[in-house]
Amino acid sequence: MGYKKHDIESTKHDSKKFVRYKEGAEKYSLGLTKFQALAKEAKAVYKIDGIALVNCEIFEKFLESFREY
Repeated sequence: MGYKKHDIESTKHDSKKFVRYKEGAEKYSLGLTKFQALAKEAKAVYKIDGIALVNCEIFEKFLESFREY
C-alpha cells in the first residue's frame, strides 16, 4: 500500500502548528481579510521580523466558540 505524494503533502499541510495568513485562509476556507481579522481577534498572531504567523491550535479553539448546538 503506497501513499501518493499529494496525500503526504496534504497531511503535512493540515498538521502544521503555525501558518501564514495565505495558508491559513486556504486551510480554513476563508477569505484572506476575514482570516486575518479572526486570527487577530483570537489573539493567535505571532509577529517575528515582519512575518506574521498564526497559531492554528489557538485559532481552532476560538472557532469552536462559534459552534451552534
